[in-house]
Formats: sequence, C-alpha cells, structure tokens
Amino acid sequence: MTEKTPSTRPGGRRATVRVKTAGKRTESSKRWLERHLNDPYVAEATKRGYRSRAAFKLLQLDEKFRLLAPGKRVVDLGAAPGGWTQIAVEKVQTAKDGWKVVGLDILPMDPVPGATTMQADFLEEGAAEALKEALGGPADLVLSDMAAPTTGHQQTDHLRIMGLAEAAYDFAEEVLAPGGAFVAKLFQGGAERSLLDRLRRDFAVVKHAKPPASRAESSETYVVATGFRGGSANDDMR
Repeated sequence: MTEKTPSTRPGGRRATVRVKTAGKRTESSKRWLERHLNDPYVAEATKRGYRSRAAFKLLQLDEKFRLLAPGKRVVDLGAAPGGWTQIAVEKVQTAKDGWKVVGLDILPMDPVPGATTMQADFLEEGAAEALKEALGGPADLVLSDMAAPTTGHQQTDHLRIMGLAEAAYDFAEEVLAPGGAFVAKLFQGGAERSLLDRLRRDFAVVKHAKPPASRAESSETYVVATGFRGGSANDDMR
C-alpha cells in the first residue's frame, strides 16, 4: 500500500479559545495571544513536533514548486527556531551520502537532528565562508527566511528585508549548482526590481508566492527562482 503524504494544511475543527484581560496584559497582547492560541497552524505544528508554524510555509512552497528531494544540499538562512530546517532534513535525508542541510541564524537555536546549525550574523565577515565549509559542495537550494526587526514604518521595513534578500542572493549566486533554486522572503513594496532583474537573468523561472500558512494580514511574500543557469562561480567547490 502506498504511504499517504501528510497534508500541508491543518485538519479538523477546534474550539475557539478566549483570553481574559488580566494583570498587566494589554488589549493588543490579549489579541495576539488569542490569535496564537486559535491558529490552526500553531496547533498542527505542535502536534507534528515542528518548532514553528512557519514549517508549513516551506511545506506549501515545496508542494507547489518541488524544491526538496532526497539527496539535495540545502542552506537555510534565518533558520531559528528551526522549523524550515526540520522540513528540509525530512525531505532530503537519505541512506546514501551527499545530502546536507545547513542552518544559520543570528539567534541561538537548539540543534536539529541531521542538520548542521550555527549561530552567526550572516552579514558579518566570515559567516558565508563558514557556511560554504559546512556545506561541503555546491547547494541545490538556498532558503532565506531572514527578516530584520520591524520598525512599523512600511517602507523602512521593506528596504531592510530587501537588503537581506539581496545579501542572501549574493551568497546563493556563489554556491548554487546548475539547476538549483533560491527562495527568499520579501515584504510587498516597490524596491524589488534590482533583485528580480538579477534572478530573471540567472534562473529559468521566477515566481512570487504567498503560501496559505502566511497570515492574510501579513505583507510577507516569497520569491521563488528555479533552474539556476550559473555554475562557473562554484566550480572550485566540487
């Protein structure tokens, strides 16, 4: 019998949880807590042992774009607390040698079985070289879920996350194997053109996607580029 693939969406219905305002809890914190407690992706992530609801974003992106497969090498930038790293390991691990998952974040994170994780500021000197060394060869997929702390000013936040996405692609351009893929989180705004121009030059297909697990009120979206045309830059990694 063929094993059924787990759904990338929560199942079943749950009773709504109401939170009372008490002590120093503000109305806004009460709303956040209620949303968190009633979020079906939070409940499903807990049920499946994922470290965050964000794991479902990668599951859904993979479902649509076929990014992950056994034997691949994957880099996860902005990895903490490890939800995407967990999914990557689940999808690429195999009994044969060659697969690899490397996760990096500026925040501490507990080890993920099967992955190499490191704490460092990706923008600091030496971080990219440490990632390359841990990877041990060209990457098939570079993921960036990095996001700077929000300021509340939409344009400022957009520019800051675009800077991280550009830096992530600077790295990806050096390590991706021909045919590889790149995924980066963006905020909707107006400063994506330079990055998109680079991606359209270097990849066969470039798409925007907002997975169902991304909250409707969030301005986040993802750019997904597949079919990397490069390769000469990372010949020395082979």
